[in-house]
Amino acid sequence: MTGETLTYAVGDIHGCADLLDGLLDRIEAHTAGRARKLVFLGDYIDRGPDSARVIETLRKLQWREPEAVTCLMGNHEAMLRDTLRERGALGHWVSNGGAQTLESFGVSGPEEISGDVLDWIEALPTLHADERHWYVHAGLRPDRPPPESDAETHLWIREPFLSVDHDFGRHVVHGHTPQTRGRPELRRFRTNLDTGAVYGGALTAGVFVEGALQAVDFLQVRPG
Repeated sequence: MTGETLTYAVGDIHGCADLLDGLLDRIEAHTAGRARKLVFLGDYIDRGPDSARVIETLRKLQWREPEAVTCLMGNHEAMLRDTLRERGALGHWVSNGGAQTLESFGVSGPEEISGDVLDWIEALPTLHADERHWYVHAGLRPDRPPPESDAETHLWIREPFLSVDHDFGRHVVHGHTPQTRGRPELRRFRTNLDTGAVYGGALTAGVFVEGALQAVDFLQVRPG
């Protein structure tokens, strides 16, 4: 890894701000002065206790290092966004963890969340790539090239992505489907970093370099 930029991809956070703080400390220690990038795979909000502080932390990171920090949209950010676009979307979001998000922001409805926060969420991309990896929240469609897959797929897909070992030309790094054993799911063509932080599992970062497809290391923090 000498001389290579380290890319730390972080799985689903879901309002677990304390775990995020701890993982960022672990990443800082692991980096040890080497060049690094951060890619967050989405689902920053909902279900957990402090979505507002998670968003604040990520926005500050991006403001300080715009070229080194990428935040992708997850399906939970999309559900919040859709409450301001689609009739009936509010109830679906609130019942899927949105109530905890509203409480963390100290508001009674999504329209009361700061416009800066909503604009940030609206602008989040759904796909990111480097030379050897695709980074996405949920996954990709095996029947089409990744750049041609749609945002809905990036945010929501499970099957057939999870069950078909398909070579997308680059290793796919994703979250979205929580692993009940608290460890990343390692497959030939993909790595799932959602280790169920909000369900009492770990918050995980995979460490990737351009010289390798698979992660070269994993960092985790757990509640308590």
